[in-house]
Amino acid sequence: MLVFSEQKLAFLAVPKTGTTAFEMALRPRADIILSKRRKHLNAARFHNKVAPFLADTFGLTVETMAVMRDPVEQLRSWYRYRSGPQQKGTKTSTMGCSFDDFVLAVISDDPPPFAGVGSQFNFVTSGKGVVLVNHLFAYEHQPVFRAFLAQAFDKEVVLKQKNVSPAAEAPLSGAVEASLRKARASEFALYDQIKSAGGHLVTPVGG
Repeated sequence: MLVFSEQKLAFLAVPKTGTTAFEMALRPRADIILSKRRKHLNAARFHNKVAPFLADTFGLTVETMAVMRDPVEQLRSWYRYRSGPQQKGTKTSTMGCSFDDFVLAVISDDPPPFAGVGSQFNFVTSGKGVVLVNHLFAYEHQPVFRAFLAQAFDKEVVLKQKNVSPAAEAPLSGAVEASLRKARASEFALYDQIKSAGGHLVTPVGG
């Protein structure tokens, strides 16, 4: 998570949406940086804890921005990341597990450790499903996000690929995709809403 006082913006890092590349490009301009285990601070925690702190301590009110990815591709990125050598022998490794089985485990009532990846929808919303991010961008429409950043920072943001997941075959059957779409209908609907808005969904976030 990065906070920029001059731009009055906060960047919330949704996992597996290219956040590390954006973070490395933007962190020299940030006034507050949360990294490591606190890097992926979700929108509800920011809204309830960090935003009041910024207002009370610095008199600073910021708008939030985050990137969402096609839900299937975001899970595919998780799957590939956890198939890498750094995960080998750990409870979170997906080695020997098909992508179909991974997805079914993710949407099960009690996901095992290798499938405990959360959801983008829960990351950007309240417990009642209310969107808590002012500016949501579609990962697949990155030029839109880059244009927004260039305007905000008066400078083109140059990205370098970071934390790229290892290549791995990850086909998804139609039946499992249908189960995923049913289980995460709200996430697919929100992502479709972002795409329908041209890759940039603006949402007023109340107190």
